[in-house]
Amino acid sequence: MNYYDEIKTTLIKNEVTRKINDYSKNRSDLNAYYEVGRLLVEAQGGEDESKYGDKLIKEYSTRLTNELDPGYKTTNLKYMRQFYLLIGKGQALPDQLTWSHYIEMLPLKNQKEINYYINISITQNLPYRDLRERIKSNEYERIGYKEELEQPKVNTLIKNSIIIKSNSNEEITEHALKQLILENMDNFLKELGIGFTYVGNEYKIKIGDRYNYIDILLFNVEFNCYVAIELKVTELKAEYIGQIMKYMNYIDKHVRKPSHDKTVGIIICKKHNKFVMEYVSDDRIFHTTYQLMNINC
Repeated sequence: MNYYDEIKTTLIKNEVTRKINDYSKNRSDLNAYYEVGRLLVEAQGGEDESKYGDKLIKEYSTRLTNELDPGYKTTNLKYMRQFYLLIGKGQALPDQLTWSHYIEMLPLKNQKEINYYINISITQNLPYRDLRERIKSNEYERIGYKEELEQPKVNTLIKNSIIIKSNSNEEITEHALKQLILENMDNFLKELGIGFTYVGNEYKIKIGDRYNYIDILLFNVEFNCYVAIELKVTELKAEYIGQIMKYMNYIDKHVRKPSHDKTVGIIICKKHNKFVMEYVSDDRIFHTTYQLMNINC
């Protein structure tokens, strides 16, 4: 087989399709680049890169650039090769994503991690720049599960830890932490996970003769339940469990509608304490930690 001619023909067909059918050019691009990647792997004799393989790609790039388009540089051909290896032989090609999305995922090696980012990009309709930020923040490592999202549970949608944008990395008070979150609520909801919507902060409730205030009250549309958030700038302590449970019970009794599922509680604190959570019998209570990210760096 003349691999160069096959690659050239594939790219020419793609260019023609892009000019004739603008609506399908993304699918055409992905199919063409996948096919070019496959041909490059075969031309190099397998998946393992070698000096010969690198030399071959440079040769093909020079010829394609001269004969077709200056866009077929060595880097782009290497991207196509990686793209084929990323998706895998015979796998379905999700064309809801663009070539730019896949380029962001090319450095990833873990197939479950790749599947995770493909899945959230599709389900959350992420622009590729947002996907880049998710990958850069190591979201997969911080999420509470490592599988696809078809049948998630509430705790699998809570990242560990939560990144909160700040003007410095210095220690802050609970009030200052809350203000940082309120100033960028959209980012906070995305950091928490999927389906969270804002209800209120300092949510006022009356228990007996005393008023209490829930730091942040959310609603999760995926699980049809209220979510009480308690913020702490210390290590997780046993008394925080009782506090969040009291808030959850109040919301269930006085706010929750019959059609809603039971309220969930999340404690966001500075440090873990694995011993505290071992003795929590209520599986609706979760905890995670936060990290301050200096946006000026």
